[in-house]
Amino acid sequence: MAARHKARLWALQILYRIDLNPDDLVTVFDDFRRAYAIDEHSFQFTTGLVEGVRQHLAELDEIIERVAANWRVARMSTTDRNILRLGVYELLHCPDTPPFVVIDQSIILAKKFGSEESGKFVNGILDRIHHSRKD
Repeated sequence: MAARHKARLWALQILYRIDLNPDDLVTVFDDFRRAYAIDEHSFQFTTGLVEGVRQHLAELDEIIERVAANWRVARMSTTDRNILRLGVYELLHCPDTPPFVVIDQSIILAKKFGSEESGKFVNGILDRIHHSRKD
């Protein structure tokens, strides 16, 4: 498994855990680093993604809600909303990662951790966001 894919997987798990228990922020990074023996480069990428999502959370949620017709972020499954937040953050704030990679990686995470429909749901929203930025 590629290093950045693993880092996204860890970032999703950390975001999920923080979403369910915001008070857990202090220990969550240390817990994951110990549990998975994350190398320094991957750890920096993981923490950068998590901190970026947390810093831009209101912006990310607003963009997701604007594109996700009839869906509020709060009503989405914890998994789907955090995959979308992570994907939208990378689309907007990580220009070194090609959009097709961001979308593909997000779909992989959605299919692995979400419901049967999560892959299509995530793909549709991220694709709309990506194309709306190109216009």
